[in-house]
Amino acid sequence: MKLVQFENLKTWHQRHWREQPVEKHVWDMVLTFWIAGWVGFPSAFLLHARWAAAACVALFFLPGAYVALRQRLHRAGILRCDWTEALRW
Repeated sequence: MKLVQFENLKTWHQRHWREQPVEKHVWDMVLTFWIAGWVGFPSAFLLHARWAAAACVALFFLPGAYVALRQRLHRAGILRCDWTEALRW
């Protein structure tokens, strides 16, 4: 994901948090795990904890994977996702 897309999603969630609070909380959780991956990787690397470093590297890709999954479910008609329009610029 590009920085512009992150900002567009943030703006969308700020504008629609009253109508769809779960969407905002889930996105905040995804970003929290993403930051935990970035913060935790140096420690895991220095402590030679390969399993933790691998988990942190996996968390680097969480926002993009989450957005891709939600877009796929939206296109399939399984889950409605209004914020996918915010990613188009």
